Amino acid sequence: MTRATDPTAFPTPLVLAGAGKMGAALLRGWLAGGLDPAAVTVVDPQPAPEIAGLCAERALRLNPHADGPAGALVLGIKPQVLDAAAPALSPWIGPDTLVVSILAGKTIADLKRRLPAARAVVRAMPNLPASIGRGATGAVGSPEVGPQARAGAERLLASSGLVAWLDDEALIDAVTAVSGSGPAYVFLLAEALAEAGVAAGLPPDLSAQLARATIAGAGALLDADTREAGQLRRDVTSPGGTTAAALTVLMREGAVPDLMREAVAAAKRRAGELSG
Repeated sequence: MTRATDPTAFPTPLVLAGAGKMGAALLRGWLAGGLDPAAVTVVDPQPAPEIAGLCAERALRLNPHADGPAGALVLGIKPQVLDAAAPALSPWIGPDTLVVSILAGKTIADLKRRLPAARAVVRAMPNLPASIGRGATGAVGSPEVGPQARAGAERLLASSGLVAWLDDEALIDAVTAVSGSGPAYVFLLAEALAEAGVAAGLPPDLSAQLARATIAGAGALLDADTREAGQLRRDVTSPGGTTAAALTVLMREGAVPDLMREAVAAAKRRAGELSG
């Protein structure tokens, strides 16, 4: 396989180590984005049936012996198996290999200790909506990540949505707390809104349907409208109206704004505890 020289192209040969939910989402995004299947190797000792089927259908190499350094190695394995997997992954890494990790809690220093040949390392934190191409990923590179390596990492990560580059790796824990865990906060809001609708007298199925459509529609509007979220909130809040009455409760001391700060702080703290 030949290496890509166009900085806007996918870095190849490309090896994906670990094709779980997030790894699989990235893989499908790459293929949809025009990546040559012949340039892709998937390394997963126990691939899900759909991944094995995809590899067979698109002629992706699945679990071959390493035949030389990759242009890029994307780490999508479970963080807790990094130590055990490192010896088998090391032959894929050469001095020019870009290593992109989506392993929660594993710092760039951790990765370099386990994979001593790695030089240019990008640590990234995607989130669940990456599975439908609407993810939000925070990324930071080691000092060896130059313009071409960064462009290659951008090409790999942008297939699943927004990529925000960080200047300081220490911010990854905050990214984890906001966007990494954030989809669960939104799902909880949908649950709570549906339950509140039932308490207000709506049939459960109808309340769940309305809550789900409301959350999805508001998210779509937030994406389509360039105004800040606070302005959108103010625009739909008529003085003395029903929305204003509800927001008086939601925004009082100790309610949603304070709880969200507390929740994000807890998630950030736990992300730091899990590092290493």
